Amino acid sequence: MSSWTSRTETIDALRARYRSRDVDVLLSDLVGKPTSYVLAHGDQVVHATPIHAAMRRRMAGEPLQYIRGKTEFFGREFRVDDRVLIPRPETEILVEMAIERIERGARVVDIGTGSGCIAATLALERPDLRVIATDVSVGALAVASNNIPERVTLVASDLLAAFVEDFDWIVSNPPYIPAGDIATLAPEVRDYEPRAALTSGPAGTEIIARILDQAGRARVILEIGYGQSDAVRDLAAAHHFNVDDLRNDLAGIPRVIVLSRHGWK
Repeated sequence: MSSWTSRTETIDALRARYRSRDVDVLLSDLVGKPTSYVLAHGDQVVHATPIHAAMRRRMAGEPLQYIRGKTEFFGREFRVDDRVLIPRPETEILVEMAIERIERGARVVDIGTGSGCIAATLALERPDLRVIATDVSVGALAVASNNIPERVTLVASDLLAAFVEDFDWIVSNPPYIPAGDIATLAPEVRDYEPRAALTSGPAGTEIIARILDQAGRARVILEIGYGQSDAVRDLAAAHHFNVDDLRNDLAGIPRVIVLSRHGWK
């Protein structure tokens, strides 16, 4: 039997073979210990087959989060697979702003919930809120169902089409990448993450415009893409919204915008 397919190897042998932070994380998952344990117990013998299989997937370009079936967001673990976008640190800014701004007892809808990380975090950080999460993808809702607390309601809906009532707040990390830019993305994003969660059309702002069309008197918190702040400001004005706040990410890129209807602050 070749070393590639050997059933057991030491942690050090596997780390030496792959020389990657990724293998440390996978070994940590395998032994159920933190990576510090992996680094300190190199002589431990482990079942190597799942590590080889996982690293083959990783070297082919598949995101580590999908291979592990989980990721971290806002200090909590969330299940993910290729039916949903991988939660990113930039989206934590949206959550932070929502926690800060939304009044007690408000009714909040998370549009395009994906993994459910936004809705779940809001519900856990702000138990006073009434949170509903929607997605047009049944697959995404199946993933989200593993992540959200019971008091968050999941609804299959194309934006707000399934609702007749108004919400106090809308939060969303919509697909905002212009379709023409998809080819320029890193392969692990371009080739593995769901296309519908990345782009909504040529401009990348098509879903944002539809959200504003349907928002009623709700205030809106949106994650936006690089270079889109002026376009979203124009959309807001066209839909009779004020821009209440615009916050940059750690790279200095305008990333999260807060909007309210004229006269509804």
